[in-house]
Amino acid sequence: MRGFLTAIRTLTILSVPGRESEKFSSALPWFPFVGMILGGILYGIGALWRMLPGAEWPFGGGALLLVASVFLTRGLHLDGLADWADAVGACKGRPERLAIMKDPRLGTFGVVALILLLLTKWTGLTRVLSSDALIWVVPVWVIARDMMVELATTLPYARPGEGTARPFMEGASFQHRLRSHCFTLIVCLFFGPAGAILLALGWGVTGLLKASFKNFFGGITGDLLGTTNELVETVLLVICAIPGECILDMTGWQWL
Repeated sequence: MRGFLTAIRTLTILSVPGRESEKFSSALPWFPFVGMILGGILYGIGALWRMLPGAEWPFGGGALLLVASVFLTRGLHLDGLADWADAVGACKGRPERLAIMKDPRLGTFGVVALILLLLTKWTGLTRVLSSDALIWVVPVWVIARDMMVELATTLPYARPGEGTARPFMEGASFQHRLRSHCFTLIVCLFFGPAGAILLALGWGVTGLLKASFKNFFGGITGDLLGTTNELVETVLLVICAIPGECILDMTGWQWL
């Protein structure tokens, strides 16, 4: 359970009493579980919103969910996305890209990336909320955090010296990866074949990111893990939002 405490304190703003694990890598299998907690909280907020007089204003509900999502994670992964966008947009060599990601200042590419991603996520959350399909944020949030584990356990650390992600990668093993993937698969199968397809799509997006990270940075960093979470989360959310109410007909196994 110490690994769980490390995971939830790292990935969220939630304060949980207890002693953290001395090995941060033990937190990796708990990442998808934390994603399930966050998705469940967002689903609960959406359910409460639909009970309020302003429930007929879906864009307001979508904005509330977006703000809650950023607040619950302290914007941790958004910071990584902005740094990644600045580094890639600079069109320089690998050492320069790594240096740019470490720079606390925010550049034009980072600002544009944040605006576009937040607008896309807002639209997706609004759509699933108005379609009564908000429950699908649970597998989406779980998969996004599982994909961070996939990269943390299969790529080398790109930056020499210490970094945010290095303690989590030291001692990371196949067992951590397997436990994370098994939990994610169970959650996705609960949503039926469509959940399994969603997981496969998440793997596809992560595969593309993995290749680009190896090419541009030579491995993974904390910023790139955050980037992976945000991009996978947003892409899968939009995929769930596109069919609207029709996705409810594909939820579970009864439609086979």
